[in-house]
Amino acid sequence: MEWIILLIVGLIAGTIGSIVGLGGGIIVVPMLLTLGSYFSAFDDVSPQVAVGTSLLVVIFTGLSSTLTYMKYKKVDYKSGLIFFIGSGPGGIIGAYVNKFFNSSSFSLWFGLFMIFISIILMVRDKLPKAKERPGKKVVRTYFGEEGEELTYAYRPILGIVIAFVVGFISGLFGIGGGALMVPAMVLLFMFPPHIAVATSMFIIFLSSATGSITHIALGNIDWLFAAILVPGAWFGGKFGALINTKLKGKTIITLLRIVLIIVGLKLIYEGLTGLT
Repeated sequence: MEWIILLIVGLIAGTIGSIVGLGGGIIVVPMLLTLGSYFSAFDDVSPQVAVGTSLLVVIFTGLSSTLTYMKYKKVDYKSGLIFFIGSGPGGIIGAYVNKFFNSSSFSLWFGLFMIFISIILMVRDKLPKAKERPGKKVVRTYFGEEGEELTYAYRPILGIVIAFVVGFISGLFGIGGGALMVPAMVLLFMFPPHIAVATSMFIIFLSSATGSITHIALGNIDWLFAAILVPGAWFGGKFGALINTKLKGKTIITLLRIVLIIVGLKLIYEGLTGLT
């Protein structure tokens, strides 16, 4: 029964993560920490193991969804590689810092972070677009579904700095980081939403791979759990990318916000209880 649940968790995480560019770790980590209350097989899952295992699984979510987005020519490879200059080192440092968290403090901070992400998803469409600023920029052009030409631009240094923060959070909390990267690309750099999500998954694939190396070195991977989660995450990543290319994700994002708030509040409560 436990293994079937893990397979389903991987599928759901991969699907939702791929649709909105989150990666899926934001679902895998709290589930691994919560399942210990119901199944003995998960009793010994520490925050570090949950994060390390999740980040390894996110590699396959990112790869499978990126391959699907490639077929629809949605991935901005040049921008993705520029952002990876920041997210790669950030992921390694975040994975190292993770070892300093105990169970209670981890639950508290992760819960607060999930609430923060839900707020970002709630207000990202209402925030004003960034104003044009002078300076050297990377300018990219994208042809929309109806053949219209869309142009977006960003300053590489600012993109690398933001990507470093995203990579650090990814390595620290075992998530893809897209919950911050996608809004940043859309609001600050004027990326078309579909390109932002697809490129985010490409970045997530790269940064998760580098972050996982650190977690493997630290022994933070439960290989059995990962082996069961990966197939679901792989097919979920493909399925989510396919849905993204055909449907708007507003309804799913609304549901995701609700889930994040509920799980976030639960983790905050558990963290505060453990600290007292």
